[in-house]
Order: sequence, then C-alpha cells, then structure tokens
Amino acid sequence: MLLLASVGLFIPNVVYASPLAMQQVADGIYVHRGAHEDLDEGYHGDICNISFVIGENGIAVIDTGGSIKVGQQLLESIRAISSLPILYVINTHVHPDHIFGNAAFVSAQTQFVGHERLAEAMDKRQDSYMRINQQWLKQDFAGSRMVKPSIAVKNKLQIDLGKRVLTLTAHPTAHTNTDLTVFDEKTASLWTGDLLFIERTPSIDGDIKGWIKVNEALLQSPAKQVISGHGQLSAQQTWQQAMQLQQQYLTTLLQEVRASISKGITMEKAMNSAAISQKGAWQLFDIINRRNVNNIYPALEWE
Repeated sequence: MLLLASVGLFIPNVVYASPLAMQQVADGIYVHRGAHEDLDEGYHGDICNISFVIGENGIAVIDTGGSIKVGQQLLESIRAISSLPILYVINTHVHPDHIFGNAAFVSAQTQFVGHERLAEAMDKRQDSYMRINQQWLKQDFAGSRMVKPSIAVKNKLQIDLGKRVLTLTAHPTAHTNTDLTVFDEKTASLWTGDLLFIERTPSIDGDIKGWIKVNEALLQSPAKQVISGHGQLSAQQTWQQAMQLQQQYLTTLLQEVRASISKGITMEKAMNSAAISQKGAWQLFDIINRRNVNNIYPALEWE
C-alpha cells in the first residue's frame, strides 16, 4: 500500500459560476446531491453526488459532475468554505456525469486519481461521450474535456490531506470496469461511487455478477456512513439496508433474465418483464431497467 502526502502553496483556481448547494455530512466532508434525471435531452450535467474532503494541508474532491460548468460551481462552493489547495481530484469511475467537471480543477498542485483502467476507458469512450454530451448540454458543455488520472490505483492507495488519510480501493468489474471506493479513516465515511444507488434505479455497464459480489464485500465495511453515487438515505434507512435493497434488485434481475433465456423468451420481451416486481422501489425504472436487460441478456446467453 502506498501513502501519498502533499503540501504545497495554494495557487487559486479561477471561479466564476454560482456555487452548488452543499450539505456538511461530517467534520470536513461536504456533499452536493445530484438530481434524478436521465442522460438524455433535458439532462443538465448535475445528476450524481459530488463531494469534497478537507484536511489540514489541503482538499480532495470526489467526482466533479457532468460538465466544466458543474465543476466550476463545485469549485465556487469549495472556495466559499476553504482556501486550502485542492491536492487531489478522485474519480470513482468513467461515467460522464462524474468526470467532465474535472477540467475546472486543472492546476499545478492538483493530481487526478482513478482506477488503473480509467485512462484506457476514457480513451475508448472519449469521442462518443464528447459528441453525446455536446448534444445534450449544448452551451453548458463548452470547455468541457476529459482529464485523465495522473495517479492510477491498482489495488489500494492511501492519500494524506494532513491528519486525514483517505484509503482508495480499486474493485474488479462491477457497475463498470473502473470502480473505485474512498474511505475516510477519520470519520469512517465511505464513498461508493455508483457501486451503490439509492432511490435511482441502478444502471449496469459492467458485470452484474461481479457487482453483486463486490457489494457483498462492501457490506463488511466498518463505515459509519456512506456517500452513494446517486440518491440519499431516508431518515429511517441504514446504508446497509440501502445496499441490501440494491442487491435484491440486482439478484432479481439476474435470476429473471436467466429464466427468460432458458424459456426462450426474447430479449425484447424480457425488457418488459424482468425484475418488474422491483419497480415500486426505484425512480426512472422503466427507462433504466430496460437498458439493463439489454446490457446483460447477451452476456448471460453465453453462460
């Protein structure tokens, strides 16, 4: 395990956007909750949860939103709270709603951190992500670009913000093949990225069987609180209950798509029936669940 520590002079970033609404969820930890919108026309680039953590020497940002505009708004929010240097920008995975705000944080003292496969995944998806996001976001996407990690996490990596150590863990293919979690030792807070969805229907862009397995391991975490990639716990809900609810959806979907294949039910029909019992628990279900069936059906045919 590698421990990184950084102390440097603060070189202020240029900010000129209205700040995002932030919620302080623990000592030195601030979260902005994204809206539950689909990635299509009407998407505004602000649908995932984005955060920052303050140590004695500097700040780590965890995900940056879907455009440079959202990243600039996040930067404005940070500067309203702290003038410490932003030492690290951590991306939890490759999806565009989490990474395109990176461009707002490019500076001499900021290092970008991601899964060891993140840079390759960015290369493969860059053209399509740029084209589609320009179509969706129009002028709000102007100036956005992919900023690749300068630090790649293979297994585990620790970064020190000054009396505040964050442990980063790279996971096998699950939600995507670039999933990274972050654990703050000081407050026992865990950032799951999109390994955990709350309220919003989980979307599969990796391996559903791998995701179920990774979540089983995450349920053993000593975390006292979790910051998910999307959504927010209800007052009566623990993060473990939220994870179990997601596991129920994923396992039901897996079982019912397998059953459809064994019965000779076409993918088109399975898209309308698989996991339909889970619909009441999730937002955007009709849209995202169909995509999930479309993604996993071909792979499961070869089991």
